[in-house]
Amino acid sequence: MNLNQIQNVYFIGIGGIGMSALARYFKYIGKQVSGYDKTPSMLTTELIESGIDIHFEDNINLIPKDYFVENTLVIFTPAVPMTHSEWNYFIERHYEVKKRAEVLGIITKDTFSFAVAGTHGKTTTSSILGHILYESGADVTAFVGGIVENYNSNLIGNGKTVTVVEADEFDRSFLHLHPNIACITSMDADHLDIYGTSDAIEASFVEFASKVVDKSKLFITKELPLEGVQCAVNEDAVYKAFNIRIEDGSYIFDVQTPTEIMKDLHFGLPGKHNLMNGLMAIAMAKTYGTSTAAIAKAIASFNGIRRRFSYQIKSDKLVYIDDYAHHPTEINAVHQAVRELYPNRKVLAIFQPHLFSRTRDFADGFAESLSNFDEVFLMDIYPARELPMEGVTSEWLLEKMTNSNKRIVAKNDLLASIQASDAPIIVTIGAGDIGEMVPSIKKMLNETI
Repeated sequence: MNLNQIQNVYFIGIGGIGMSALARYFKYIGKQVSGYDKTPSMLTTELIESGIDIHFEDNINLIPKDYFVENTLVIFTPAVPMTHSEWNYFIERHYEVKKRAEVLGIITKDTFSFAVAGTHGKTTTSSILGHILYESGADVTAFVGGIVENYNSNLIGNGKTVTVVEADEFDRSFLHLHPNIACITSMDADHLDIYGTSDAIEASFVEFASKVVDKSKLFITKELPLEGVQCAVNEDAVYKAFNIRIEDGSYIFDVQTPTEIMKDLHFGLPGKHNLMNGLMAIAMAKTYGTSTAAIAKAIASFNGIRRRFSYQIKSDKLVYIDDYAHHPTEINAVHQAVRELYPNRKVLAIFQPHLFSRTRDFADGFAESLSNFDEVFLMDIYPARELPMEGVTSEWLLEKMTNSNKRIVAKNDLLASIQASDAPIIVTIGAGDIGEMVPSIKKMLNETI
């Protein structure tokens, strides 16, 4: 498919974080862009404000009349059900209909492509890498699965020859990509509703890794059973972060590379997991040829990603952090970072489970990770693309938790419940619509300080 012949791009599920980045990209290069999503959100509002027409009713009459077969590309998210009338309209009329990952594959095929894979850390690592490359003057476009604070966008740059993409394991999407340099941050079990077993997930990552023929261009953590360049924090590896200190809430650390020691790098993202994400980005940028000075400057100026340990309030009396974590490993990483920064202070965690299947598959892990917090509010499970499963409820998950200071809180009661808590450190966690509540939580808390 030749994208130059496409005049219109229509998105089914345009409000998704990955889909919206593609929508911004096509709008930027001059295509007419519009689409459908199930519900309005902050992302759809931003897209509409940029001039993209979006509707929220599955209605074929709302598809623009000038979107003809010969000049229109239709991009859909796998979360769209097969019964969706707009999806069927395009399929029945033989439009060019592709998944987001397929389109990323087309865009990246003729560029020098960086791909960031892993069940955790993709968005942070790809955002840091995109920021380093852009700040160093590379002709880059980075498609990111989060809103990068430095750019207030999930798209970094407007380059034509270099791309950075998240290599998403969901639905084996990353197998469409053509990476020149890649990393794999982790291979934990996830998406078992798609894969069935952890062995099947691992096999998929092995297949992705095989796409990078030159293993000196594939970066991995030490525990992964793959051939590649090892990166580690405070352990021997080809790329090693060490001499780590915390000053004024930020990390300062050194990095051992194959050819030098990069001294006193400043990095503002908390948590050991983010140090590893930063190290992976540094290793890839260094391999590409980015100078040490440019890397150091960019790492220091990186402000983080919306909903990734994102500070909403940071004062002596009260701290409010919001995070997208939706897997036990990610929740543990949030907990580690909070305890490191705020030792001996009471922490309230507000968690909204995402997907019935994920809650079922990792219930014991969720219970263990959430029990580490001093106080827990558990919200109802956010269904996303799924129907309810018998017996899989937040009440069931709550019973598994060993923390005695825990309870179910309905969405309508959340603000009042937070206000009644005496915890000076508050964290909202989850990948569902809890993110839409952050502004109202922040406003309420600001009024109480």
